[in-house]
Amino acid sequence: MPDTKPDVRDRLALALDVDDVVQAARLARELRDFFGIAKVGAELYAASGPDAVTTIAACGYRIFLDLKLHDIPNQVGRTARVLGALGVSYLTMHASGGVPMLRAGVEGLSEGASRAGLDAPVALAVTVLTSDDGAPAHVLGTRVATAVEARCGGIVCAASDVREAKQLAPSLLTVVPGIRLAGGETHDQARPGTPAEAFEAGADVLVIGRAVTAAKDRSAAAAELLASLPGQRPR
Repeated sequence: MPDTKPDVRDRLALALDVDDVVQAARLARELRDFFGIAKVGAELYAASGPDAVTTIAACGYRIFLDLKLHDIPNQVGRTARVLGALGVSYLTMHASGGVPMLRAGVEGLSEGASRAGLDAPVALAVTVLTSDDGAPAHVLGTRVATAVEARCGGIVCAASDVREAKQLAPSLLTVVPGIRLAGGETHDQARPGTPAEAFEAGADVLVIGRAVTAAKDRSAAAAELLASLPGQRPR
């Protein structure tokens, strides 16, 4: 059993990037001692819809719904209203969609949760994808400013972007995907980061997927990841 501090577990999101809700639930239960948040992405949501959210939430997780909404403001607002009523804790939208689109999503998300008697989820603006190593230098700052103006609660960014993002907007929650152990397989991530690097830069939440879920021994991989963080040691 891992000796995982609750506050650390609540900052780790397990990416359930599969197309079967039964498989996702199996992974969620297996790794519950290591993670407090579960990411439901487009693949799993396309396969199972809202059932993916309710099933994984029933395993004891807060839900990070990573759909990266990007459409006209009216459509994003209406979609976010529906998703807000599902009980998710986080929802992603592309910052490149602009302030009106993001703000419509923020307002729709809050309204949907309020109508369902739930706490308001956090709207996350996706800045620059971790697979994109060719974005101009000014893009991060522009998209962080867009997120602030739209009243998003946080952003999604690479580990290498966290320090700059925190300098520009210290109050925004920073969620970092593309997390890999040093020397591990990077897959399609052009800008990965280690757990320690991301935390030391000021990241609030780390999203961890294939580094754990694709491992031969998933629990051992998760324990190794935890051991790489300051103050964490497996028991």
